[in-house]
Amino acid sequence: MKKTLTSDQATYQPQTYKSFEGAQGAFLDEQCPQIGGSMTRQVLVQGISHMVSKFYPETSHLRPGQIVWTTVHRKEKGSYGKSIRHTELTPVILDLVRSADIVERAGGKRLRDLKKEAVARLCRQAYEQDGCLCGAEMAILLKISVPTVGKYIREWEIEHKTVLPRRGSIHDIGPTRTHKKIILHKLFLEQKSVQQTSRETYHSVQAIQRYISTFRQVLLCRQKGMTTEQIAFATGHTNRLIKEYEQIIEEYQKGNYTMKQLLDSEVHIENNIESWIIEYAVNMEPQKN
Repeated sequence: MKKTLTSDQATYQPQTYKSFEGAQGAFLDEQCPQIGGSMTRQVLVQGISHMVSKFYPETSHLRPGQIVWTTVHRKEKGSYGKSIRHTELTPVILDLVRSADIVERAGGKRLRDLKKEAVARLCRQAYEQDGCLCGAEMAILLKISVPTVGKYIREWEIEHKTVLPRRGSIHDIGPTRTHKKIILHKLFLEQKSVQQTSRETYHSVQAIQRYISTFRQVLLCRQKGMTTEQIAFATGHTNRLIKEYEQIIEEYQKGNYTMKQLLDSEVHIENNIESWIIEYAVNMEPQKN
């Protein structure tokens, strides 16, 4: 039975369609009638409106030098062959240029040093907003090459003895010898716990445990006098990966650390309730849809 509209409803109800959502609904009704019924199209309209609000936020509060950038969500799970089209993205606000940069440049600070600090700043700012930048994105933003971005990251990480939260470190992809060196140093020389090292280097506990396991395997094999090729065959890893660990071991030996000392070093794992709750919250936080 058709519902009779009141005078006020007949007068004012059509005005509710004079909006972005109403225009979308009219467009889908006219151009895409094959997409389900009106209820299905309404769900699409709501989804599109949500994405527009998310990816095109109000910019009135942006400061001079800031930019809205879309990047990969840091909780996204990577997998072999997964394209960016099937990867969750999220917008972040980045300080591309700060007023302090102008003052420091006027004071004679090298452009190279400003850009190296900018790389570190962009990484951290994106991570704080649930994003994770890759080298190509920072190269575009800072108008430099990808190899230069990589060089700045390696220098900054060595200078500060910590890992920057970028896609390579968060998702454990790409060459990470610098990460291995920093992580192993925190674990075996600074005697930091697995959980603390995980928090400080933006690596999962599982990734930290893999580093520990492979490092101990290489140490044991080298202690037995095995070659790089033999170690790779015995452990099931590539020659390149084994060489990365061997270079780290050789650097430790130059610093008067013996393989026995490294093998005897205990790796501390936090087991109190507080750390367990923190770790559980970090690893089990649901993905944003």
